[in-house]
Amino acid sequence: MASTYKWPFIHAEPLMPKKEIEANSTIYKKMEALQIIVAIFILALASSLTFASDPSPLQDFCVAINDPKGSLFVNGKFCKDAKLAKADDFYFSGLHIRKNTSNTFGSTVTPVNVAQMPGLHTLGISMVRIDYAPNGGLNPPHTHPRASEILVVLEGTLHVGFVTSNPDNRLISKVLYPGDVFVFPVGLIHFQYNIGNTYAVAFAGLSSENPGVITIANAVFGSNPSINADILAKAFNLDRKMVKNLQSEF
Repeated sequence: MASTYKWPFIHAEPLMPKKEIEANSTIYKKMEALQIIVAIFILALASSLTFASDPSPLQDFCVAINDPKGSLFVNGKFCKDAKLAKADDFYFSGLHIRKNTSNTFGSTVTPVNVAQMPGLHTLGISMVRIDYAPNGGLNPPHTHPRASEILVVLEGTLHVGFVTSNPDNRLISKVLYPGDVFVFPVGLIHFQYNIGNTYAVAFAGLSSENPGVITIANAVFGSNPSINADILAKAFNLDRKMVKNLQSEF
């Protein structure tokens, strides 16, 4: 016989009024929209930082000239009429020649940037040859404010390295031999030092037509006009007289 028991109907009231539920739903939707906007902003910022070096060209090339009558002004230089461009605008010779390293640091840098090769303008690349004297030839601590650098050793043995930014200031270094490659990230202080008893040669590519260079000692102790000696004495924990002596060397 089928049961005739009737289960009681349980009526559950909502935990909060309908209007409040709708209000919260609207808030959640606004928060989701805000999160999407923030995510898009972060991605856009990341993209802009990724391409924060030389801008990409909007034409095949832009041979740099100093003539204000040039038809186009791009990234600080006038462009030659493309129809007048010639092979020599994209050519440089002489990187096979060993340079004289008889100087204070025992090294010589031969650059090939937009100043030497006008066809490099807007292409975002340049290169250098670096010669090092035996037994201590040094490319002293310096930075390139607008470029990362990738260096390959052709001859000799180099101790190279760079220092990370504050607060770690960690030295990352390596001894390189012919055929070895090392990268110096943009803006970080770096150096190369010949620890061998023969001449050393390296070539480096840089991610800017005009990477710039700031030699740390020259900038700090050889600025024009000079930085106040009291400032440098306090910054480097040195005697003021020693600072003045250092400044006289630069």
